[in-house]
Amino acid sequence: MTVVTSPDATQAEIVTLTMNPALDVTTNVDRVRPTDKLRCQGARNDPGGGGINVARIASVLGASASAVFPAGGPTGEVVAELLAVQGVPFQQIKISGRTRESFTVNEECSGQQYRFVLPGPPLTFAERARCVDELRVAAESAQFVVVSGSLPPGVPAEFYQQIADVCGDLGARLILDVSGTGLQHLPTGVFLVKPSVRELRECVGRELATEADETAAAQELIQSGRVQVVVVSLGDRGALLVTPTTAERVPAIKMRSGSGVGAGDAMVAAITVGLSRGWPLSTSVRFGVAAGAAMLMTPGTAVCHRAAVERLFTLIAEPVDLSAVSG
Repeated sequence: MTVVTSPDATQAEIVTLTMNPALDVTTNVDRVRPTDKLRCQGARNDPGGGGINVARIASVLGASASAVFPAGGPTGEVVAELLAVQGVPFQQIKISGRTRESFTVNEECSGQQYRFVLPGPPLTFAERARCVDELRVAAESAQFVVVSGSLPPGVPAEFYQQIADVCGDLGARLILDVSGTGLQHLPTGVFLVKPSVRELRECVGRELATEADETAAAQELIQSGRVQVVVVSLGDRGALLVTPTTAERVPAIKMRSGSGVGAGDAMVAAITVGLSRGWPLSTSVRFGVAAGAAMLMTPGTAVCHRAAVERLFTLIAEPVDLSAVSG
């Protein structure tokens, strides 16, 4: 099994793991119709998958970041080539399967966006084990390890505990932004987890009708002893930050509608960058909300611009203290 390592991939302060990367293809069409051939207007290719996007955006924001991911076939080679062009350090574990594509279509007549996400190739036990081994090497001197995105078919959710154990051995703080059943199988030893409201609702198994309900659900995750901090992405309401002793909502910024692809990854990236700079949690989450908003200004999954993130950061209002409400 071959591992491709780019320069500086083992010296980053922030290391990401993407178990199910993708080649993100974005195109525009006048109108989406069934049966008809739809003549698209060019295409944009970006390296994709949660952790890869986090590493790309963290690098743009000036952090020392690298990406670890399994990838195979011609699609996997394109993902690696695009990362190299963008100057993002990485370690690619070559696998026998072909890396998936994700396809996004912007309908110009309505402004609607259609996203088609394929499941990705299964990984063998040996390929999964090599991912863990290479993460251990890459994160030897890292402050933070970010695991983001879905798991490919056949990889059990208990895999996350192996990653948490590696982070514990290395003294790196683990940040999780996982899809599917990831929250239901949240490992012990997690520093921060960033679910959406939908993911949090599915995890606790009940409706979350109010802000107090959302706060209580986040506190349940903390009280389970598995995670120290919960940041819930609230879309146009901003983000909810909950710790063992505090709860606050960081307001959103009103933005024109745009492509929301990668906004959650941008939030995670900027939060991690803020923490790596020694910023308080609240300030880091404000930076994350700014980065998520900045992604609405870019096409497809193109990374946001650092200047835009820093400008929006100055416009975010102070957090709203919810401790009294949740108490």
